Amino acid sequence: MTVQKLNAQTLNALSDAELAARVAQDIPDGSYVNLGIGKPTHVSSYVPEGREVTYHSENGLLGVGPTPPEGEEDVELIDASKRYVTAAPGAAYFEHSDSFAMMRGGHIDIAVLGAYQVAENGDLANWATLDEKFPPAVGGAMDLVVGVPRIFVMMRHVNRDGTPKLLKRCTYPLTGLGVVSRVYTDLAVLDVTPAGFRLVELTPGNSLSDVQAMTEATILT
Repeated sequence: MTVQKLNAQTLNALSDAELAARVAQDIPDGSYVNLGIGKPTHVSSYVPEGREVTYHSENGLLGVGPTPPEGEEDVELIDASKRYVTAAPGAAYFEHSDSFAMMRGGHIDIAVLGAYQVAENGDLANWATLDEKFPPAVGGAMDLVVGVPRIFVMMRHVNRDGTPKLLKRCTYPLTGLGVVSRVYTDLAVLDVTPAGFRLVELTPGNSLSDVQAMTEATILT
């Protein structure tokens, strides 16, 4: 696995593609999975050999396939991020009301979402910041966190200015209370437990003490 150096840091970080592939490793065979906007959409390009996973996009596609090669895009086939996608064999199209009924009704097994902040108790903040330059965007995240039993968060471990995103308590408006199951960052994979964040694995080349220094909440082992 290749890694890149974080700016002004000695830690090794997964690329977005490597992070997407890592998330895909933990998606069980036969799962129906919603992919949130941003980084999570790249997960559709990775299905481990021998597994069948059906990816869902809230704008009305069940059966999202990999990103099409450059020059072969269908301009009428996009996901919720307005990113060009392909349709996997057997894919289905439907309107937003049906898509949200799937999300709210417990028909999706896992949702992979981005986040601004995650608290050690599993609280999620991913729709608004306190910066007036960036207007809030609710989207379907609030529906997903109440209707989908397992919420995976995929994000950078810290903000661009180096401030932590894994906190004792979120400071941004919440999307859901205690909803996150597992967090995948470019530095580590962490489970959310009743006791807090518990380490699953570190990105190769990193030490726990180094990653802890970039995390406000305590990382348990």
